Amino acid sequence: MTTVNERISYEVQDHICLIGFNRADKRNAFDSHMIAQLSEALTRYDHDSELRCALIFAHGEHFTAGLDLMELQDKLDKGVFEFADDQVDPWGISGKLRTKPIVVAVQGTCFTAGIELMLNSDVVIASDNCNFAQMEVQRGIMPFGGATVRFVAAAGWQKAMPYLLTGKPFNAQTADKLNLVSEVVANGEEYERALTIAKEICQSAPLGVQALLSSAQDASRNGAAAAMANIHSFLPPLFHSEDAKEGVMAMVERRQAEFVGK
Repeated sequence: MTTVNERISYEVQDHICLIGFNRADKRNAFDSHMIAQLSEALTRYDHDSELRCALIFAHGEHFTAGLDLMELQDKLDKGVFEFADDQVDPWGISGKLRTKPIVVAVQGTCFTAGIELMLNSDVVIASDNCNFAQMEVQRGIMPFGGATVRFVAAAGWQKAMPYLLTGKPFNAQTADKLNLVSEVVANGEEYERALTIAKEICQSAPLGVQALLSSAQDASRNGAAAAMANIHSFLPPLFHSEDAKEGVMAMVERRQAEFVGK
């Protein structure tokens, strides 16, 4: 099943949701329509019980040039980045907190909001031809999609601030050293590598994956102590699930588990 909107493509392959930026003629820059359609796609994915992992990628040579400030300029104060409680915010600032994993494949240009989208995902595979820049300060604004928190958390204050405060560009190898990406692969291999990881995630128990993600999000948002205090609350429904029984039987029978998400 493939759905192509004006700005976002949406395809389902088995348990994987493939979400593609589809504005290649503008280097996949985010305008208000693309932002809304990406939120719709992620919300659709999060609500579909058959889907276990999403892969976000870009059509064309570039992941994204960031925000289309010409189109967004008169909309930034009109709620274009505000999401309702039942909508998934691609940048995880407001709206519904996503419950399932996201893998991202990045190539070519990846600026501003693209970096922040990566930082709000779980696995990032970057092509070795990537060029990054968190350049909001060069446009008279500041990052507002999470970089002030997540970039610093990933790289550390002293490593992050030279790039945040100046907006200067950096390459894939530097992004790897800054802990902004999971892996760097040869140009053209990023999509297949990301898809392989998405398939591996889909082989894991869906309820276990979702509980793990929720606990990690709890730590990121509320601190380690709060997450530790809450960690045992996830266990009773997992221990009593069909998948937990299947996991034990698969171990005893020395076979690949076949999880159903129940």
